[in-house]
Amino acid sequence: MAPFTVYSASYTIGIVPQHAPKVIAQAWQPLLSLIEEETGHRIRFKTAKDIPTFEQALAAGEYDFAYMNPYHFVVFNESPGYRAMVRQRDKAIKGIIVVHQSSSIRTLDDLNGKTIAFPAPAAFAATIIPRATLSTRDITHTPTYVHSHDSVYLNVQRGFFEAGGGIIRSLEASPKEVRQHLRVLWQSPPFTSHAIASHPRVPDEHRKQITALMLSLSKSQSRNPVLSNLHMSGFERAKDGDWDDVRALHIDLLSVPEK
Repeated sequence: MAPFTVYSASYTIGIVPQHAPKVIAQAWQPLLSLIEEETGHRIRFKTAKDIPTFEQALAAGEYDFAYMNPYHFVVFNESPGYRAMVRQRDKAIKGIIVVHQSSSIRTLDDLNGKTIAFPAPAAFAATIIPRATLSTRDITHTPTYVHSHDSVYLNVQRGFFEAGGGIIRSLEASPKEVRQHLRVLWQSPPFTSHAIASHPRVPDEHRKQITALMLSLSKSQSRNPVLSNLHMSGFERAKDGDWDDVRALHIDLLSVPEK
């Protein structure tokens, strides 16, 4: 029997469900295990069955830490008050629209009248930005929400939809047998990428300790596998104001929870 471990504190981290839960857990667990080993805090992985359920959990403050999209951070920074810790180093997020490699669709105008797959209504770069772009160009389309980025890519690859919304990072992390059959039709301008943030109840001492550990990852060759597992090159320190480019869009899709 393994020895009983006494943790100095126990926390949860919620990860936005861009992929299947098993895939997300495999990507994040090495980092969470490292945090446990070096800080003595227990970090329990959590996700949700889909993005709207994840949003409900953020609104209720269920996660002590969370990895969330830029729009989620803007909303849930206001209430219940999640505070930015780090974001992916030297990386902006870009929305994309993908089609099948063999598709005759060559321009956004070719999407007029099509039904397009998206992960969820409030998926920032994968849904909000592509849909806004299509609308400003008077390109009529019908959205269908399929719960995750992986589902978007799989549905387009299998021909169930002629196009779908996603982001560069999740496309690169999708299975090769799906990715190799897809073509990026369009990509958006860059925006500040996903946040790793803490709930206000997390003590500052622990928040700073975990932030420092994540910032140190890119400095150690021995820890590079942890980052490559996440398809990231490293983290950089973040502040709440880093997402002012998203705030400037004045998106109003999610209600801010009452404090």
